[in-house]
Amino acid sequence: MVARIVIAAPASGHGKTTVATGLLAAFAGRGLRVAPFKVGPDYIDPGYHALAAGRPGRNLDPVLVGEERIGPLFAHGSAGADIAVVEGVMGLFDGRTGAGEFGSTAHVAKLLDAPVLLVVDATAQARSIAAVVHGFRSFGSGVRIAGVVLNRVGSDRHEQILRDACAEVGTPVLGVLRRHDAVAAPSRHLGLVPVVERHAEATESVRALAAVVTAGVDLDAVLAVARAAPAFAAAPWSPALVTAGEPVAGRPLVAVAGGPAFSFSYAETVELLTAAGAEVSIVDPLRDESLPPGTRGLVVGGGFPEVYAQQLSDNTPLREAVAALAARGGPVAAECAGLLWLARSLDGRPMCGVLPVDAGMTPKLTLGYRDAVAFGDSVLAAAGTRVSGHEFHRTAVTPPAGATPAWAWRGEAGTVREGFTAGSVHASYLHLHWAGAPELAHRLVTACAA
Repeated sequence: MVARIVIAAPASGHGKTTVATGLLAAFAGRGLRVAPFKVGPDYIDPGYHALAAGRPGRNLDPVLVGEERIGPLFAHGSAGADIAVVEGVMGLFDGRTGAGEFGSTAHVAKLLDAPVLLVVDATAQARSIAAVVHGFRSFGSGVRIAGVVLNRVGSDRHEQILRDACAEVGTPVLGVLRRHDAVAAPSRHLGLVPVVERHAEATESVRALAAVVTAGVDLDAVLAVARAAPAFAAAPWSPALVTAGEPVAGRPLVAVAGGPAFSFSYAETVELLTAAGAEVSIVDPLRDESLPPGTRGLVVGGGFPEVYAQQLSDNTPLREAVAALAARGGPVAAECAGLLWLARSLDGRPMCGVLPVDAGMTPKLTLGYRDAVAFGDSVLAAAGTRVSGHEFHRTAVTPPAGATPAWAWRGEAGTVREGFTAGSVHASYLHLHWAGAPELAHRLVTACAA
C-alpha cells in the first residue's frame, strides 16, 4: 500500500492547506509520485493539490460516498503513487453535525489507518501549546498523531519555547513555519478562488508554498512517518465495476460544463459517465459558443456563475443551444451553479431560460449535508432513490407554482422540497458525489442514448 499521511489541525485556519499543498509540491519536486486527497466536500483545495502534485486531487467524504468506499477510492486515486497526502477538514474531530466524529478527519484517518501530522497555529502561545497537543493526542482512540508542524512562529526564542513544550508531552516537532513566511492565496465569498480562474497566480502560490515547506519542514522525517504506516489493503474502486449494468451502446456524447464558471466537480463524475458508455466532451460556457456536435446530454456542476454572470449572459449562442437541447428532450443534469445557469435570469441578467425561475445573490449562506430522497422519476434518479448531498451557496430561487421538486429531505421546520424536474431536466442546489450513487451515471447515459 502507498505511504500515506493525513494533515490535520485543531480547527480551521491553522494552516492545513498551506502545509498539505506545500508538502505535495515539495515531494513532487523531489521526483516522487504524489497522490493528493481532501477530506470532505471541498472543491477548491483539490485544485491546488492537483496543481502541486500533477495528478487529480480527489475527495474522501464518508458522508457523501459511505465509509465503505473510502479505502477503495483512496486505492483508486493513489494507484502508482509513492506517497499520498490527505488534507483534513475543519478540526481533527469535527464531523457531521450531530453524528460524532463521522465524516471527520479523524474518521478518515482511522479508515485509512494513516498517521496524522497536526498543524498548530502557535500565535500568542507558549508552553500552553503542550496542553493543546496533549489534548488532541489523548482524545478519542485510534488516531495516531505522529508529530506537529508549528505555524506562524514569531522568533527563534518563541520556537525554542514551543519545541520544549512539545517535548514535555513526547510529540516530535517535524516542522516550523514563521509568520513572515505566510503565503496568501486569492479568496472570495465562498473560500479560495479556484485554480482554473487564476492559474498563473495559483501556480506562483504553489511554488511559494513548496519553498516555505521545504525550508521549514523536515521532509525526510515526514516521509519516514508516511512510509511507516501499517500495511493497508483495499481493492481499488473501479468506475467500470460499480456502474449499474453493461455500458450503454452507441457512445452517446455527453457534454460536461467546465472552465472558470463551473469548476466544482469530482474527478469520478467523468470517470463514471465514461464507464457507463458515454463519450464525454468538456465545454467552457465562457468561451464556447456551441455544444459539441452530436451532444445528446449535458451535465453542469457547481462553481461561481455569479462572478461571471455578464459573460455567461453575453454568450447568447450557447444559452440558446442549451435551451434547444432541453426543449428537444436531451437530458440535462445540473447542480447549484448549473441550476442558476439554467434559470431565466441571474441577478437580472438573462441566462439559459430552461427553468421558469429567477435567481439572485443573498446575504445568507446555506450550508450543510442533506440526506435526500428523489421526489419522482427523472433522467438522473428513479423516484425514491436515496442520496447524501451537500448544499453550499449564497443564492436563492423561488419555485413556480406547481413545480416538481428534484429532492425532498427532513429539515428543522419539516419536509424540505428542493430543486426542479421538468421533462428531461434535473436541476438542484444539492452537490452529489456520484461515487456514492454510481447508478446515477448509468441512468443518465441510458436516457441520453434513448
